Amino acid sequence: MKRIKTIAIVALLLVATTGMAQNNKDKKIMADAVTAKAKLLETDSGLERFFDKSAGYVIFPNVGKGGFIIGGAAGNGVVYENGNAIGMADLKKLNIGLQAGGQAIIEVIFFETDTDLQRFTEGKFEFAAETSAVALKSGIAFNAKYKDGVAVFALPKAGLMADASVGGQKFGYKAF
Repeated sequence: MKRIKTIAIVALLLVATTGMAQNNKDKKIMADAVTAKAKLLETDSGLERFFDKSAGYVIFPNVGKGGFIIGGAAGNGVVYENGNAIGMADLKKLNIGLQAGGQAIIEVIFFETDTDLQRFTEGKFEFAAETSAVALKSGIAFNAKYKDGVAVFALPKAGLMADASVGGQKFGYKAF
């Protein structure tokens, strides 16, 4: 009986410490994603139909972009399926070309079908080099459409950068 209690306590501590190690950073990102979603909807209520009707979406609440000729971007986000958080994601981008400055943005990617979402969660998803995000401002989402099963929107938070491309972004996914 004592051995079972010891095993149970060790297992509980292991789960608790593993959960806390993951959750501190993830909880912050998840809270930022909720705030980012509210900000996106405040900026353009037309996004509501994407949030309601998409198979899933990923919100990157804090993407940092910067560069001068050679540039990059990175951020962490939350993946949702049918409105429920199912995992965490990260994005990375490295590019060369005409660009200058630095910027912080909110980026949201909507997946039209379950298959499109599954491609993302299985790591089989990346943007083509010519893909760009719709720069969000009031009323723009009303006429926006999916292209190749995805719709991408970006909302600048701070900074100024002469580059709106999302092409070449690579993603990672970790399920809960």
